[in-house]
Amino acid sequence: MEQADLSQPFIKKVKAGGKSICLVHHNLQLFALSATCPHAGADLSQGWCSEQRLVCPRHRYEYDLQTGKGATGQNDYVNTYTVKVEGTDVYVEINSWTENVRSWFS
Repeated sequence: MEQADLSQPFIKKVKAGGKSICLVHHNLQLFALSATCPHAGADLSQGWCSEQRLVCPRHRYEYDLQTGKGATGQNDYVNTYTVKVEGTDVYVEINSWTENVRSWFS
């Protein structure tokens, strides 16, 4: 749980369920993605948004804010997480590995 001012766009790193999460408020929507770039390990919370994508500050790799899918030709992705807002509190849903596997077969 994190308190957030949703009146302005932002990108910040938070901890949820023992994971580093990049929380992005962009175009009046809130997104949660893995905070580490899979390409070179850069901190994505130091990046910026462009055309509904989070741009890595190190090599400018781009990740779709909704799906986490890398730009064409990257062949990579970052994990995305469900976000719930209650007042000024932000909740990020972190599933365990086994919960993720179960969801693939349900």
